[in-house]
Amino acid sequence: MTEKRTNIAFREFFETCRLKALQLALEEDRYLGDITTEATVDPAQQGLGYIEAKAEGIIAGIEVARQVFQSSDASLEFTACVKDGKRVYPGERILEVRGRIASILFGERTALNFMQRMSGIATRTNMYVERVSHTNTAILDTRKTAPALRFYDKDAVRIGGGTNHRFGLFDMILIKDNHIDAAGSVEEAVKRAKAYCEKQGVAVKIETEVRSISELVRACASRPDMILLDNFMVDDLAEAVRWVKANGFGNILLEASGNIGLHNVSEVAMTGVDFISVGELTHSVKALDMSMKIERA
Repeated sequence: MTEKRTNIAFREFFETCRLKALQLALEEDRYLGDITTEATVDPAQQGLGYIEAKAEGIIAGIEVARQVFQSSDASLEFTACVKDGKRVYPGERILEVRGRIASILFGERTALNFMQRMSGIATRTNMYVERVSHTNTAILDTRKTAPALRFYDKDAVRIGGGTNHRFGLFDMILIKDNHIDAAGSVEEAVKRAKAYCEKQGVAVKIETEVRSISELVRACASRPDMILLDNFMVDDLAEAVRWVKANGFGNILLEASGNIGLHNVSEVAMTGVDFISVGELTHSVKALDMSMKIERA
């Protein structure tokens, strides 16, 4: 979705986000040690741990779980029984970990926390994607993610079949209502954004929000790359799409947002918008239920 300003820099940044979140998750659970396991489990005891689904849904986070267990103990043997993006059913085995039971128990909750949240996001995203599958509309995420977990939240959206919008404040210019009001008008805001990109040598997409058909008309004259139709009724969305195409602005991509749920996402997609952004994919996550079982070797 976004144009990466420097591919190498982005990859390094994403890797840093991922590793920091993973290490912090392990550290906040461990602190001075797993005293319950230390008190009850022989540190040399070998065994098998396996995670199984307790509800139907789309699995996401297999690689994260692998990293959690390997960070817990590099000698653990990890086996994925399914791939990310697969639909699973209650009782289906998702992954296995073999080695010291104490090490498996140390990584258990952190791995489950990541996987349950990510699988919940992937499952919900997939529901939206299926509702618009008869159209050419893509489902977008937003920046309404859990603090410090944005990389994993957005990864889960992709696994569920959605499309990532901008990652942060740095990889796309998205002019919202407050920017427009501060600049004085939508035309002035887009004009300043284009001047900034040219002066700074920044090659990113420019998108602007509009709140009415009249503001849409003025925005199109400024020719941004995308226009966000915020809180438009379905009839107004259809009118906006017709106007943009009929007046020679068909190369401007249109995104619908606001008051959109599973109950009306198909109807919104039928208006012909290119994208529908849905905040609830990541800000109102229902975790996919799963659990880990342990067996002594």
